[in-house]
Amino acid sequence: MSVKAKYQGVLDLGEQLGIKDGKVTEEGGVLKIKGEAKTPYEKDLIWDKIKAVGGENPSDIKANIAVADSSVYHRHVVKSGESLSKIAKHYYGDAMKYKQIFSSNTNILKNPDVIHPDQVLVIPNP
Repeated sequence: MSVKAKYQGVLDLGEQLGIKDGKVTEEGGVLKIKGEAKTPYEKDLIWDKIKAVGGENPSDIKANIAVADSSVYHRHVVKSGESLSKIAKHYYGDAMKYKQIFSSNTNILKNPDVIHPDQVLVIPNP
């Protein structure tokens, strides 16, 4: 199996996320990928996928993923049925961090218990 085939899931995720300026080369059994994620969260998703395939310190891949907007961790589009605590659990692993999300979005939210589908929420850096 080629290194590129081994990491195809990483390349597919990059396409799904719309990684900009993506470049993929293979040299001497090492896959080199380069690109720009929109947010640190998307960069983390790419790295998590790399580690899931290649282990904690893979030697057969080198990734240089820049971030376009590091002022926020991510921008989340609210879906029906979501709550700030559910969103906090997704991004931080801790539902109680909903307060951080609320305080970063007081320009559009007046009550942490009231959010609406299609609102775009700032997810602050952890």
